[in-house]
Amino acid sequence: MRYNFDEIIDRTHTDSIKWDGLTERWGRNDLLPMWVADMDFRTPPFIIESIQKQLNAGVLGYTMKPATWGDSIIKWLSKRHHWDVGSEELTFVPGIVRGLAFALQCFTQKDDKVLVMPPVYHPFFIVSQKLEREVIFSPLEIHDGQYQINFDRFRNDVKGCKVLILCNPHNPGGRVWTKEELRQIATICKENGVLVFSDEIHADLTLTPYQHHPFASVSSDASSNSIVFMAPSKAFNMPGLASSYTIIQNHDILRKFQDFMEAGEFSESHIFAYKSLIAAYTHGEEWLSEALDYIKGNIDFTQEYLQNHIPEIKMIRPQASFLIFLDCRELKLPQKELVHLFIDKAHLALNDGVMFGQGGEGFMRFNIACPRTLLDQALTQLKEAIQHYRQK
Repeated sequence: MRYNFDEIIDRTHTDSIKWDGLTERWGRNDLLPMWVADMDFRTPPFIIESIQKQLNAGVLGYTMKPATWGDSIIKWLSKRHHWDVGSEELTFVPGIVRGLAFALQCFTQKDDKVLVMPPVYHPFFIVSQKLEREVIFSPLEIHDGQYQINFDRFRNDVKGCKVLILCNPHNPGGRVWTKEELRQIATICKENGVLVFSDEIHADLTLTPYQHHPFASVSSDASSNSIVFMAPSKAFNMPGLASSYTIIQNHDILRKFQDFMEAGEFSESHIFAYKSLIAAYTHGEEWLSEALDYIKGNIDFTQEYLQNHIPEIKMIRPQASFLIFLDCRELKLPQKELVHLFIDKAHLALNDGVMFGQGGEGFMRFNIACPRTLLDQALTQLKEAIQHYRQK
């Protein structure tokens, strides 16, 4: 491999949320952090170089959007996801959660109903609730080891809603929705007048043999009734740059959203966001291919380790991303005791499954985007904690 994903990078004392945020969140700093969804791999050199080149210019002034920003997105989406979009359909947003908040303010009013499918990325419902929207939960179900949509329930739950916030691919389950499932969502939402916000931040982390399908690409119902949110941030380990964007193919929806964004200058980027995205999408294929191979190796390592040493804990094998939802229900522990086991016995910082809403009980989210030595250390600590638990 050209890139070294085994390199240990000391991220402490860099104001890293993942590492330096342990004390604030857990009141201690002796935990191995496997929670926040960024990687412990070095950010690709071509992205660092793009920022360094900007710094070398010597002036950090107002920066306009380069023409190659849109061109690089268009080429990337066409090559990676077989989706042809126009430059006029693109809008910069300073982070996807912020973008979702802007879109909720633009297209909904106080007390409007917003549908989410838990267990799911928690800002979907937290942001909606803080904006005083009513959140409707339509829980996913586990069948054959993967999350599935109960479409009979979904068809009923969506009635009266203004917006569906879709996680595509799913987080925390790592499910890559099929084209048929997305088409069904699109048809039901269009029939019920429900606008779809599709968060596709994990799209570029789709693992073979699966294929990501951008929501708006699957049908005319989807393209005419959606806002797709994308970013290079997860795939290229650059979330601190907040270099995200939307694709909106319905002209009326696009115009309304752009007017809202332009009114507050929310669609204006900071000086590094444009160039770093261009660098990622122009030079990133080899790095991403190697990163995905390494991540897949870590997933395999985790699955084999659990089967051999901690059979009480199963994992929902992700079809996309570096996040593994650990199914700990066979331990038969109340959630509070399960969290205590991970923190106080295994000395690991993971995301508590209940933070993702209904269906998260008995689960913990495990970030395996790290050098394998750290992953081995984390699993060993968990194994020893479970062994102690068995002996009680």
